[in-house]
Amino acid sequence: MQSSAERIARISSHLHPPSSQMEETSLLRQSMCRAKGGAPGFKVAILGAAGGIGQPLAMLMKMNPLVSVLHLYDVVNTPGVTADLSHMNTSAVVKGFVGQAQLDNALTGMDLVIIPAGVPRKPGMTRDDLFNINAGIVRTLCEGVARCCPNAVVTLISNPVNSTVPIAAEVFKKAGTYNPRRLLGVTTLDVVRANTFVAEVLGLDPRDVNVPVVGGHAGVTILPLLSQVKPPSSFTPEEVAYLTDRIQNGGTEVVEAKAGTGSATLSMAYAAAQFADACLRGLRGDAGIVECSYVASQVTELPFFAAKVRLGRGGVEEIMPLGPLNEFERSGLEKAKKELAESIHKGVSFIKS
Repeated sequence: MQSSAERIARISSHLHPPSSQMEETSLLRQSMCRAKGGAPGFKVAILGAAGGIGQPLAMLMKMNPLVSVLHLYDVVNTPGVTADLSHMNTSAVVKGFVGQAQLDNALTGMDLVIIPAGVPRKPGMTRDDLFNINAGIVRTLCEGVARCCPNAVVTLISNPVNSTVPIAAEVFKKAGTYNPRRLLGVTTLDVVRANTFVAEVLGLDPRDVNVPVVGGHAGVTILPLLSQVKPPSSFTPEEVAYLTDRIQNGGTEVVEAKAGTGSATLSMAYAAAQFADACLRGLRGDAGIVECSYVASQVTELPFFAAKVRLGRGGVEEIMPLGPLNEFERSGLEKAKKELAESIHKGVSFIKS
């Protein structure tokens, strides 16, 4: 039986990064970190955990019973976030890591890596304006993933997603660890918004609405397939135009409403946690887990495209076809593909140049 001093030492150790990998392995043995109900859980790392998206996302992941170990990494402020979350009476063990020197310890042994790191969008900024800063951040973090947990599922939130996912793919290719089934761009917020806005028009509960959103994760590359809404619904041309525009510009709506104080953080954290939970349920072996995600695909002639994917133990198990599109959607698809091609090329060139 553990003494009181031993128990207190073990609890306290969760708040501080270990001084060595051996110490970390000892602290985080599977036998010491169990999910709710005594079943083994998954090890999850959030890179950018002290930011506007990272903090609420970390809280939501701490609440997820499928998570047994939660690693929080950022360049500043992670100890405070870790201490705060560690007081929540949920089963996940939380550990904080600060700065480049601790990145490898944060990533070693992870099953799922969620990357919201980067600077937020501000009024007047396009997602392209974020590129030069966030591209370098994503490259560094993905190099760490390649070194320390090459078999982890990586879900990428850092904008511009249309470019950062290709950047991550090129980093993994260079390292010889690329598995397209395990690299997923998070576009769930577009689906969450679409479900909410369509439900408002139809007078339904958003939880009962499912709108496929394909293409990419910026402006006209966001293509809601309103002809495929569930439950089946019809819209006037005016409703289609209004809904499509609002879904495509939902991020700008939040940026402008916050008037320089931030971008979509709470709704993005909610959407990212929803997508992460789907990934974990897939890794567990649950059947029928389908989400929209920006992945390497052959759905179109482009190397990356957001579409419905079935998740499983290997990450992406199947990429669904787009299905029948109406004339409005076909026109939107061509506009989306043109802009996506440029964004993908920009990401690939960043690594290859």
